Amino acid sequence: MAKLYVVGIGPGDSAYLTGEARAALEAAEVLCGYTLYVALVSPLYPDKETYQTPMKGEMERCRWALETAQSGRTVALVCSGDAGVYGMASPVLQLAKDYPDVEIVVVPGITAALSGGALLGAPLGHDFCVISLSDLLTPWEVIEKRLVSAAEGDFAICLYNPASKHRRDYLQKACDILLRTKAGDTVCGMTRNIGRASQSWSITTLRELRDTGADMFTTVFIGSSQTERIGDRMVTPRGYRK
Repeated sequence: MAKLYVVGIGPGDSAYLTGEARAALEAAEVLCGYTLYVALVSPLYPDKETYQTPMKGEMERCRWALETAQSGRTVALVCSGDAGVYGMASPVLQLAKDYPDVEIVVVPGITAALSGGALLGAPLGHDFCVISLSDLLTPWEVIEKRLVSAAEGDFAICLYNPASKHRRDYLQKACDILLRTKAGDTVCGMTRNIGRASQSWSITTLRELRDTGADMFTTVFIGSSQTERIGDRMVTPRGYRK
């Protein structure tokens, strides 16, 4: 049967590839994905054919992968982080009904909430939520409602896509919403370029975070009311001491 792997490659460094991801990439005849993500894995497999599309070419990319798999070639569609967390597993499976002969295998990867959290310590040690600030596919009104609900529920929060060239003030807007409910000294953290040569991270407060620059390579962590700064680490207690 024709096979399409939808592979989460983690933050990009080969050290973060799971064994299952490596096996899928080895088995594939063609590597397909967003230009940057293909560039991260193609040096590991220089003899494999690649197909790349730029940002906003997601549906074209998914259809191409399904059509190529249906033609009899094994394809690996690569995604940063995890294939099912803001990745291509969802659109591929939505389109799959038109390609009944293609077997789809979703291969998990290490999403930024986990790899970035490891850099900071343990910011997601208890209940947490992940919210993307990108309004490309989700209206800002919906994003704002989710931020309000997360703050009122006292979740630790991980923010994806906190800012971009066209959304420079979105992290500031999000902080203003959260500050209606959360204390200004809430422990927060930022990571950037996880798993790459220019990787960096820092710990701050919600009040200070409001005026801190971010971009699409930044992942932001906002603590719950129980989150602590312990030395140079951000820790949300699991509750065992109780």
